[in-house]
Amino acid sequence: MTAVPRAPLILGLAGLTPFVWGALTVLLPGLADWTLANIGARFVGPYVMLFYGAVILSFMSGVLWGFAAQLEGAQAATGYALSVIPALWAFFMTGGGPTSSGISLMVGFIGILGLDWMFWHHGAAPAWWMQLRVLLTVVVVTCLAIGVFL
Repeated sequence: MTAVPRAPLILGLAGLTPFVWGALTVLLPGLADWTLANIGARFVGPYVMLFYGAVILSFMSGVLWGFAAQLEGAQAATGYALSVIPALWAFFMTGGGPTSSGISLMVGFIGILGLDWMFWHHGAAPAWWMQLRVLLTVVVVTCLAIGVFL
């Protein structure tokens, strides 16, 4: 495995902040109360994770589109088609309530890991990509599970 470069690692970990914050406000009622009083309801519990999760799924569509551009012919066409799935998934599968939306986001993030692997396997993603994506996906899915099941 190739080490993840510092900038993508730091930015990727920083991008976990809304998920971790949301999970902490589920686990720590006092933090939830403080957040509600000082920042607002959108930043408490599953709500911050659901909104941000939909944004990140859409962002990942853009990342995958960039990987598809590294391919050629039928592989590129397939890559472009597959790259829009996360954004469409976020659009169509969230909005039915916090539980179903949270579960849908968990499925979406696990599904992206499969697409990440496909692009990585075909050499369109950096050598270190899967190492970073597995780490980030485990944290995201764990946080979403806290929001859904606790």
